[in-house]
Amino acid sequence: MSKLNSPDAEIFFSDPAYRDLKTTTHLGIGAHQDDLEIFAIHGILDAYDNPLKHFTGVTVTDGRGAPRSGPFAGMDDDQLWKIRCEEQKKAASLGHYLAQFLLNYGSSKVKSPSHPAVISDLQSILTATHPDVIYTHNLADKHDTHVAVALCVIEALRTLNPPLLGVKLYGCEVWRSLDWLPESEKIAFDVSQHADLQAALLNVFQSQIAGGKRYDLATLGRRQANATYHQSHATDTAERMVYAMDLTPLIQTPALAIDHFIADKILYFSKDVTQRIQRLLTGQEE
Repeated sequence: MSKLNSPDAEIFFSDPAYRDLKTTTHLGIGAHQDDLEIFAIHGILDAYDNPLKHFTGVTVTDGRGAPRSGPFAGMDDDQLWKIRCEEQKKAASLGHYLAQFLLNYGSSKVKSPSHPAVISDLQSILTATHPDVIYTHNLADKHDTHVAVALCVIEALRTLNPPLLGVKLYGCEVWRSLDWLPESEKIAFDVSQHADLQAALLNVFQSQIAGGKRYDLATLGRRQANATYHQSHATDTAERMVYAMDLTPLIQTPALAIDHFIADKILYFSKDVTQRIQRLLTGQEE
């Protein structure tokens, strides 16, 4: 594949003897170290013990600006960056990822309206891996860098030549749950299997957990809550679930405005709420 643009970029292979990127079936593209283990767990688990499937991860930013406390409180940004990169590689090994890309861009670079280097790197990775499924952040996430990465992924796919055909693109939960999506709009991934592995992958990131953010407890709790609250009039069909929105229409129809796309989903939610209230106030049957 083409050389990556950032001088700090790195590709880590969990099995140095196997570096065939084109065997990637599931690709996760996240903003920070530990994001993949939160939102792309469906792809990680799907490929974990299946020799015909391979998960490749991409972490776009360096994570230097993360909050820190406890044993990490005194570390400067460079020290924390190195630790977070090593944690991401450890997670890749533990989860049997085919490869882990560490692009190591600063968040400001990714959030800039002009980011040709980032787009170029993503397109090189997309061409080299040619995945069937791509997981990234959802457009209603409340973290600016997360949404910026999702926008970069969409731009890279829209302008890729030749285009990827038949690929599915999903925007998943981190800094905002997708429980609000109406059922017809919600993708629910069953991630019941390998409970111990899920916990272990999250526990790798001690710079975040011991540093003051219990992403491990929050993430596992959300997955269990999603499974229980998925259907109000049916028994649980899964022990853990991850929710996503289908972003595939944005790459199938490049002229579709991204802000209108997500606004329509929010409007759909608003109508669902108000129509239910109106129906109950007037005694109408569902």
